Amino acid sequence: MAFQPIVDVHQKRIVYYEALVRGLNGESAGSILGQVTDDLMYRFDQACRIKAIELASQLDMQEILSINFMPNAVYEPEACIQATLETSRRVGWPTQRLNFEITETERVRDRAHLRNIIESYHAMGFTTSLDDFGNGFANLDLLTDLRPDTLKIDRELIMGCDTNKRRQAILRSIVVLAENLGTKLVGEGIETREESRCLVDLGINVQQGFYFSRPKLEALATIDPEKYL
Repeated sequence: MAFQPIVDVHQKRIVYYEALVRGLNGESAGSILGQVTDDLMYRFDQACRIKAIELASQLDMQEILSINFMPNAVYEPEACIQATLETSRRVGWPTQRLNFEITETERVRDRAHLRNIIESYHAMGFTTSLDDFGNGFANLDLLTDLRPDTLKIDRELIMGCDTNKRRQAILRSIVVLAENLGTKLVGEGIETREESRCLVDLGINVQQGFYFSRPKLEALATIDPEKYL
C-alpha cells in the first residue's frame, strides 16, 4: 500500500492522503487489479480498506485518508462497511477522517446500486469523491445522480492547461459548476509548477500529482515548501 498526498496550495498544507494499491515489488494498481477475478473482488476490496486504515494509523497520519472503492465489490453498503468500521475502532481511526473515492476504472453497471452506496456512506458520516472527472464515465449525468462531496478533475483536462486556452475555459466552467453545486474540487495529475499556478489562478487550490510527490510505499511524503508557489 502506498500513500500520495493531496495538498491545499493556498493553505500550504497536506489535507488528504490517497491510499493506492501497490504490489510487493511496487507494481502499479492496474497490474494488481488485472489479476483479481470477479469472485475475489469483494475480499480484495475489504483487504485493501483494512490495510489502508491499519497502515495510516501506524504511520500516525493526521490528515483525511482517502480510499478507492470498487462499486461492484459492495453487495450491500451497511454490511460491507462493517469490517471498515471495526478496523477503525480497533486502531482508533476517526471515521470522520475517511473519504471514499469512486474510481472510474470500475464501470458502473448498476447506477441505482452505486447511488445507494453513496447515500449510505453519507448517512454514516463519510465523505465521497468522484475520481477522474472529465474522462470516461465521469460525466455530468453521473455527477447529478451521485452528488459526491468532491470532484477530482482528470489529468487529461489539466495537462498543459497553462498554455491551452480551451482547457482553461473548460476548467473555468467546472469551477462555476462546482460552486453552484456546493462541490469541492481537486486537480489531479499535476506535473509542473506552471500547471499548479494555472489551477490556482482558476480557483482550484487543492491539488495532487508528481509535482508535489510521488506515492510513497508504506510511508507518508512531506512537501517541499517551495512547491506551494
